Amino acid sequence: MAIHEECGIFGIYDRGGSCARSTYYGLYALQHRGQEACGIATINDMELSVYKDVGLVGDVFSESKLDELNGTMAIGHVNYSMESDSRRENAQPLTLKYIKGSLAVAHNGSLLGSQELRTEYEHKGAIFHTTTDAEIIAYLIAQARIHCKSVEEAVIQTMKQLKGAFSLVVMSSRKLIAARDPWGFRPLCIGKNGDAYIFASETCALDTIGATFVRDVEPGEVVWVFNGELYSSKENCTDKSSLCMFEHIYFARPDSIIDGQSVYEARILAGRQLACEHPIDADVVVGVPESGVVAAKGYSLQSGIPYNYGFIKNRYIGRTFIKPNQASREEAVKIKLNPLRATVEGKRVIMVEDSIVRGTNTFQIPGRLRDAGAKEIHVLVASPKFISPCYFGTDVPSKEKLIACKYSTEEMRKIIGADSLGFLSLESLKFVAPDSKCGFCDACFTENYPVK
Repeated sequence: MAIHEECGIFGIYDRGGSCARSTYYGLYALQHRGQEACGIATINDMELSVYKDVGLVGDVFSESKLDELNGTMAIGHVNYSMESDSRRENAQPLTLKYIKGSLAVAHNGSLLGSQELRTEYEHKGAIFHTTTDAEIIAYLIAQARIHCKSVEEAVIQTMKQLKGAFSLVVMSSRKLIAARDPWGFRPLCIGKNGDAYIFASETCALDTIGATFVRDVEPGEVVWVFNGELYSSKENCTDKSSLCMFEHIYFARPDSIIDGQSVYEARILAGRQLACEHPIDADVVVGVPESGVVAAKGYSLQSGIPYNYGFIKNRYIGRTFIKPNQASREEAVKIKLNPLRATVEGKRVIMVEDSIVRGTNTFQIPGRLRDAGAKEIHVLVASPKFISPCYFGTDVPSKEKLIACKYSTEEMRKIIGADSLGFLSLESLKFVAPDSKCGFCDACFTENYPVK
């Protein structure tokens, strides 16, 4: 099974506002979820327009382009794609015109059995122009709409054919729709700003445009806006949920709240749990930016060991985890972080990292701390060992690429040159998100997949 993209989605219905600009700012807030490509689609007087390209939000969209895209509805997407999928045609939103009108779809997640679905419909005459799951979803919605009385009903029926992770924003000529898979693998929330309704992957996007958080889209729920009113169907809802735990560990911004749980507080609690499990006599605690910083503060709060800045981060380079290939990740790490000698020289240093997946970051950084004069380096990881691939939209690769499947903890410690190495236990992982209204998928740590 190929690993697909981890992305950010945004949608707004605002008959009196500038939807394209609101979407632009919302995507800016979600840029951490994807840096390969982005796009915005709008509806103005029933007419669908779209612009998308490879690149960052600030580079792809100009003032003049946003003026051209103005409308009463808009959806947007930021994309992280596999190396083979970094092409303009795979940028979203995906748009199409069919017998019932226009449709635009933006998708966050990864479908199971997507290749089988693609092959099945190709044999029925379907022509696909991209390699994205979004195109399969759009095709299924269009097919269902022919036999359904409304586009929202078509989305509800399409969900019954899909398996895996999918948070969606869908736009027809008159309606804006959001949907979340029955397991709730990927986050999706609802906001309001005056008469406008907003759907977004994270609450930080709502904050950016001055919107008020209303609630999360429930796992399995379909919500839609029509004539300024919000409607909901829970036909596909179940009593089970499996939000990806990696949202709290790494992907989401710390100022977001997902299904009732503050991401910041979850990372603080992970750091506190680390301190309880791995007490170390040291002089300073530092975090690897960005996701390891908050966990490092949690360790400091619990242990009493001072926290300080250990690294200066180059602000003009993106997240190395979501670079599309290993070579680009390794090159990015070299220019991404520089140890702060004033903090670590002559000190016993506890370095907190959010996770070790391939080992790209962690295998390089301790040596650089040593070069900066650190006397001891103790590496602690605010998540358990990654031992299984992810099939639900997070780029956790096959076992042969997972460093924890190749080496023992002691072997990894020797390779990275640390004085000690410790991971958060599976037991402690249960305590880092006490306010969450959702259960969690932790299959990458346990091999216990919620969906077969």
